[in-house]
Amino acid sequence: MTTSVTEVHGAVQTLTQSSDTMFLLLGAIMVFLMHAGFAFLEVGTVRHKNQVNALVKILADFGVSAIAYFFIGYWVAYGGTFFADAETLSQGNGYELVKFFFLLTFAAAIPAIVSGGIAERARFYPILAATFLTVALVYPLFEGMIWNGNFGLQAWFEESYGVGFHDFAGSVVVHGVGGWIALIAVLFLGMRNGRVRAGKHTNFAPSNIPFLALGAWILAVGWFGFNVMSAQTLNGISGLVAMNSLMAMVGGILAAMVAGKNDPGFIHNGPLAGLVAICAGSDLMHPIGALVTGLVAGALFVYVFTYLQNKTQIDDVLGVWPLHGLCGAWGGIAAGIFGASSLGGLGGVSLTVQIMGTLLGITVAVAGAFLVYGVLKLAIGLRLSEEDEYRGADLAIHKISSTSAE
Repeated sequence: MTTSVTEVHGAVQTLTQSSDTMFLLLGAIMVFLMHAGFAFLEVGTVRHKNQVNALVKILADFGVSAIAYFFIGYWVAYGGTFFADAETLSQGNGYELVKFFFLLTFAAAIPAIVSGGIAERARFYPILAATFLTVALVYPLFEGMIWNGNFGLQAWFEESYGVGFHDFAGSVVVHGVGGWIALIAVLFLGMRNGRVRAGKHTNFAPSNIPFLALGAWILAVGWFGFNVMSAQTLNGISGLVAMNSLMAMVGGILAAMVAGKNDPGFIHNGPLAGLVAICAGSDLMHPIGALVTGLVAGALFVYVFTYLQNKTQIDDVLGVWPLHGLCGAWGGIAAGIFGASSLGGLGGVSLTVQIMGTLLGITVAVAGAFLVYGVLKLAIGLRLSEEDEYRGADLAIHKISSTSAE
């Protein structure tokens, strides 16, 4: 009887481990697919002469990110390395390996976010160098503080305020950090040539709305893997996360439709704004709170992006700072508002801590980006020559256009 019970227990444990591994693997694949969304969103937004570069840059960034995170970033964030034999690494159905893959897809989102902001005038290899440094050092520094308790930050929050900083799926850790890094990169690169003519701002229209829409759809679908599967185990899965992601997405669509006056670019970025903002508190909020979070995010993106494009020297091509940086920060704060039990949430969250953690994430991102992009600009330069920018990154860097081999 004892042997039988032991065997049953072992079989159940194996089934649980293998199920969790498959669950997380599917999540990793869905988030990996989101990188195609980043690529097509950028392809559809930039001018035709920069479409090939948009596609190549996202894929190359992922490759560099994988190496940076495998050898350095994962160790910085979680203290784990892969310097062991394959038998050791594959224990527990290889769950820890799949967890690395899942977390890598989050880390690689940082340069994918940055890519949209710096499009059309950035040199290729210097940007890949920046990708390596941000994924190896800057992003994992804050990731480890929030998701692994490094440096005692979360322990201090819990001791001082009773709860830690809550960011379930990365409104601040991933999107906020990526968006604020992008802002610094955009500032270092400066405006694209031709954006200001006779003292007035000129906006370049998206080159391909169907590609832009395709990118938005891929991102929106993949986001349910990004959010729901952040539970990382089947036992932790929550339909509340899925419902809140849905409602925030819808809020973003509706707000962008109204605020953007039916502009297709805004309407397709609206759901992304809502999804960015809901990541942090998707496991805590009431669906109505999630809807409001998405509504605010969609309007925030439209109004700030419009202001940047028409009134400032900040030439953020895809609007990644308002979309990811500002909406990500809003999401961190919104978790502290709508996650409260007094507003129908599950509680266990502090608005004060959410504000402090969000500001810390912004500080780490800005300081790290200033260091990385500042040094690279001084050492090797970040921007294409005026002639190459005029020709377009496709021909200047890759020697081929999106429409011909000439």
